[in-house]
Amino acid sequence: MFFDMMESLKSALHSIRAHGFRSFLTTLGIIIGVAAVIATVSIIQGLQYTVNQQFEGLGTNSLSVQSYTSLQDRLQGHLSRVTPNDLELISTRVEGIASITPIISPNSGTLNQVRYGSQVTGTQITGSTYTYQDVGRIYMKYGRFLSDTDNTTRRRVVVIGENVRQNLSLPENPVGQFVRIGDEWVKIIGLSEERGQIFGQNQDNYAILPYSTMRTLSGNQRIPDIFIQMTFTDINMMEAIRDRVTLLLRNAHGIKEGKDDDFRVQTSDQLTSTFNNILTTVTIVMGGIVSISLLVGGIGIMNIMLVSVTERTREIGICKAIGAKRHQILMQFLFESLLLCLLGGFVGLVLGYGLGLAASAAIPNFPTAVVPVWAILLAVGFSVFVGLVFGIMPAAKAANLDPIEALRYE
Repeated sequence: MFFDMMESLKSALHSIRAHGFRSFLTTLGIIIGVAAVIATVSIIQGLQYTVNQQFEGLGTNSLSVQSYTSLQDRLQGHLSRVTPNDLELISTRVEGIASITPIISPNSGTLNQVRYGSQVTGTQITGSTYTYQDVGRIYMKYGRFLSDTDNTTRRRVVVIGENVRQNLSLPENPVGQFVRIGDEWVKIIGLSEERGQIFGQNQDNYAILPYSTMRTLSGNQRIPDIFIQMTFTDINMMEAIRDRVTLLLRNAHGIKEGKDDDFRVQTSDQLTSTFNNILTTVTIVMGGIVSISLLVGGIGIMNIMLVSVTERTREIGICKAIGAKRHQILMQFLFESLLLCLLGGFVGLVLGYGLGLAASAAIPNFPTAVVPVWAILLAVGFSVFVGLVFGIMPAAKAANLDPIEALRYE
């Protein structure tokens, strides 16, 4: 049996070499199909890998609380809020919290601008506490981050990102300089290390004020909607803390039994899982669409193999006349189909990865393409499957030829 397989392999290689250009055109459909699948998967997986790294910065023992307003409520003009009272409630009534960080954004558009001399720049201004440094993975290049004292005394101080410094033409070390936010002068106490861009979004265009200072600057005309981030002393308490927070907020917001929450309590793992599920669905849909070209390639291979059987009918008759068995003829043509698909699969694999890298490099600040092992195995496995499915009919036709009729074929 091993001898038959080796002879069939040699015969298949000889046939492919003898018709090199035709073999290339035959495998072109497989090459394009596999390349399209690998390029699509590599781009999406590169995006998923990068975003997962971003979520890892939140830590596995973190919990976030934010408001949630359904579309129906929005259309009716109702907006949900997580308020400072909710923050105080969680801080005082929930045990096992290691740290809790409120994050507040300004209500007024004027508080989204920072002025220095004649220079003005729009930026993301937030108010938070000293624990935000760990949550946001912010590392200082000059100066220091916010302290607990800054928050309790409502100091007019700010930490800025590198992009803000450049836009305002501040000195390389801007610590000690005063900038204007809204109607207030605030002192720069820290400049963070540059983090670059991701998905076209600048990660250094921000200014962070103490939480209490931001509340003062925002005024008391409107109850602020805040985002709360917390960590636990023991990760095993995560479920209990989440349930406790949910119960407290439902009671505080007067939500009746059977009604949906007007807030979201999520772990970093849940955020990662949600994002991964979305990208997995996109991968499957896109992979399914571009896999159609693999089907077209398989039909092309079956067509050429049928032509090959017709061309070599007399050769098949001679082989059978001198004692070739049916399974040997079947194996010879099946191996030729498999080799064509495998060669196309490997070429498509390399080409697809190259296309993925080129596409990710062409998009500014897009993550590098990543090809997972399962995608490689899937591409090779599908190539083998196509070779078997679309090669079996021509191989069976060749094996079932009557030797006398084959020898008479002109």
